[in-house]
Amino acid sequence: MSQDPYELLGVKRDATQKDIQGAFRKLAKKLHPDLNPGDKKAEAKFKEISAAYEILSDEEKRGRFDRGEIDITGAEQAPRSYYRDYASSSGPGGAYHNGAGFADFGDADDLFASFFSRRAGGGQFRAKGQDRRFSMEVDFLDAVNGTQSQVKLSDGPALDVKIPPGTRDGQTLRLRGKGEPGFGGGPAGDALIDVRVRPHRFFTRDGDDIRLDLPVTLREAVLGGKVRVPTPSGPVNLTLPANSSSGKVLRLKGKGVVKRGGDAGDVYVTLKIMLPEQPDEQLTAFVKDWAAADTQDPRKNMET
Repeated sequence: MSQDPYELLGVKRDATQKDIQGAFRKLAKKLHPDLNPGDKKAEAKFKEISAAYEILSDEEKRGRFDRGEIDITGAEQAPRSYYRDYASSSGPGGAYHNGAGFADFGDADDLFASFFSRRAGGGQFRAKGQDRRFSMEVDFLDAVNGTQSQVKLSDGPALDVKIPPGTRDGQTLRLRGKGEPGFGGGPAGDALIDVRVRPHRFFTRDGDDIRLDLPVTLREAVLGGKVRVPTPSGPVNLTLPANSSSGKVLRLKGKGVVKRGGDAGDVYVTLKIMLPEQPDEQLTAFVKDWAAADTQDPRKNMET
């Protein structure tokens, strides 16, 4: 690290406070960690220019540095007499005097203002730490119903992650303060968790609703009755109307994905009539003798 804050900021020794401020702002926009994620060189350079600005933005510290009383870190040094005459011009009207101070520092049109805040009374800048991004996979039902899980870190302990009910595939969860530490006492960054939801073997999600195909026997489809239906919150009984065809859709209200506010979507059940896996002689004989079958035309509406 250079020991000369003027060289670090690229300004002359007789630069005005406005020149110093502008130089620092320009460099900080390029080197701030949020704009250079994972770039250790940029992060180190950012810390250097921040230390330099810490000295030069404070007229008292700048004067002490120019007189050789402190170094760039603020540590005390043996005074160097040849600085005294040079530093005497720092009073009103001198090269370092600026009655406006930093009144114009917080221009609203500057991206820089979103990264830093002045520490009360100290003139030191605080920067929020970088966010860290992770990804995790969760089971379909855990995403729908909510659960507690962990993200394994390569360089530290696991993070406990609360998966809220209704979490969607591709959703990003934020753990505040679990990212990189801040600079100059600033707050830590956040951990951003990208969630990938594993597919379920028979449930599919449609917004806040759940859809599934329900196999039913020929007897159940013809006679109707109660059938057991799985839902994300557990199995329930569904009343199957008599004479139900394959493709008929029935609704279980409020058994879908929980929404904010406590309501929930629905479960939509599509019936699929399943014949016996092995041929049944009685069923075959019945169908052969079933006269009404000859009057049926289930494809009559498909003619072009």
